[in-house]
Amino acid sequence: MRILCIGDVVGSVGCEFLRNNLPAFKRFNSIDLVICNGENSADGNGITPVSAQHLFDSGVDAITLGNHSFRRKEVYDLLDSSEFIARPYNFSSKSVPGHGVINLDMGRRVVSIVNLMGNIYVENGLQNAFEAADEALKLAEGKIIIVDFHAEATSEKRAMGYYLDGRVSALFGTHTHVQTSDATVLPNGTGYITDAGMTGTIHSVLGVKTDIIINRLKTGLPARFDLAKGDCKLEGVVFEVDDSSAKCISAESIRIE
Repeated sequence: MRILCIGDVVGSVGCEFLRNNLPAFKRFNSIDLVICNGENSADGNGITPVSAQHLFDSGVDAITLGNHSFRRKEVYDLLDSSEFIARPYNFSSKSVPGHGVINLDMGRRVVSIVNLMGNIYVENGLQNAFEAADEALKLAEGKIIIVDFHAEATSEKRAMGYYLDGRVSALFGTHTHVQTSDATVLPNGTGYITDAGMTGTIHSVLGVKTDIIINRLKTGLPARFDLAKGDCKLEGVVFEVDDSSAKCISAESIRIE
């Protein structure tokens, strides 16, 4: 089974580039399942029903989220009702909208998708990510399990990869929007990359106009984050997973410009 995991899609610019490029990539690379981080898919970050539908219409099968999961109240009902959107499992209150684990019935197999968020430099009040991972895996109904670990610290992501090595089919990191060069298969058969990257404008700071971020860092003053325009990229990783063993055979990072 070939699974494409796409890094954070940023705003309408990233959504449109995804729509223009994903269908052909899936077809020519025999992709069976597409998982996409969509927590920044709405302009101004967060996710809305409209931006979620755009991702699905573009060929995405499942959406994962992160620290902006609840930025837009209009998406709360969708988070509760959708079987194809996962928000981080380890929000401390289990009464928040959505599901931390989703199980996709793909006919011959069930694929489980777990969404977790890191504890270092991200948000306070989260359940420990490693304890949450143990809990979440108990809810996975599929033999093939894919984890989106939405975290800031490289060390925390690497540690989680080795912690889950052999227990999940693959783990891809999101949140930093910068693709890392360490796509690999860990010793016990788990595919891994520290960060899958970003789908959005190339010449930007994480998808935002460069002058806005530079001025904010120089002055410390708040600023509206307007999306950068121009040439775009789609980044992610393709994991090839053995159907019978659920072990990862190969992991290859990809970039489309």
